[in-house]
Amino acid sequence: MLLRGVALYLLKRAAVLLLTVVVAVYVTILVANMGGYVDEIVKGELLFSISTSVYQNPAYRTLNETALRNLVNQLYELELKKRGFDQPFFIRGFNYLRDALTLDLGRSLFISSDSGSRSVRIIILERLPNTVLLFTTTQLLLFFIGLFGGLYLSRRFGSRIERSVSLLAPLSALPGWFYGLFLILIFASVLRLLPYGGMVDIPPPTDRFAYALSVLKHMILPVMSWLLAYSFFAIYTRRTFFLIFSSEDFVEVAKAKGLPEDLVRRRYILRPTLPPIVTDFSLTLIASWLGAIVTETIFNWPGIGRLFYEAAALFDTPVIVGLVVIYSYLLAVTVFVLEIVYAILDPRIRTGVV
Repeated sequence: MLLRGVALYLLKRAAVLLLTVVVAVYVTILVANMGGYVDEIVKGELLFSISTSVYQNPAYRTLNETALRNLVNQLYELELKKRGFDQPFFIRGFNYLRDALTLDLGRSLFISSDSGSRSVRIIILERLPNTVLLFTTTQLLLFFIGLFGGLYLSRRFGSRIERSVSLLAPLSALPGWFYGLFLILIFASVLRLLPYGGMVDIPPPTDRFAYALSVLKHMILPVMSWLLAYSFFAIYTRRTFFLIFSSEDFVEVAKAKGLPEDLVRRRYILRPTLPPIVTDFSLTLIASWLGAIVTETIFNWPGIGRLFYEAAALFDTPVIVGLVVIYSYLLAVTVFVLEIVYAILDPRIRTGVV
């Protein structure tokens, strides 16, 4: 009965997540194609390409204008049928959805990978590690700064440092890239201590250790911009969270029993708050893997965020859809894993109450 309740709960969650992914991807296809407008642009470029190849081909110089036009039209119709453009956009949209959900991401319209490939999968896989490196590092730093900083301030409520952090928390009202502009101006333009952007020096160092140091040097400014923007708010929110739990009855009982303060803080305050904190961290981490579009653009960081910006600017629909599909799957898997964790920890779920 216990396993049946957990299995039923997880099955419902999996169905909801799958439906959410399908709807999100299909809406993205509609928006990215602007209801089929982008396909019309592709058709125009296809017609131009075929016409150019036919009229410039020496083998067709003996044909008159009418024969050339007929040949262009025939080749054009064959290519349209090959690509499925002979069907209404409503039908093509579902074909795009099927390909996207099976990770058959196709070829980009304009963007190429560093190796020259037009495969959307290769383009994304080439950029994803760069974003993971930058923003996973940033989110890990923010997580531990917020966790230990909040725990420290919760024990010093009303102190000068606690009031200072509370006053600085509104700095997070401005995004990280805003502070990035000032950091570039100070440390790159005026002091000339750090690079303006990019991921590595040009030309790249040939030695692996020197290459790693170059990448770390280029990471300093974007990481600093996010830490400056969000550290104080992270500490403030965690501090508030710990203060709320520290006033619970079971904490007061533990203190009344004479348990050491460190034990009370670790077992009765920190442990109950970890599940929601880990949940927040997991979802934030996955969200960061899509890359901060403006931050990566400002710092010229070759990651997913800048790729999304380039694809949107060029109306490169396959790349946009591919990015959304990858992100949707990552987010859905993360949420489902968290559901399994809560199904194990929460007795209401195990008994089928919720």
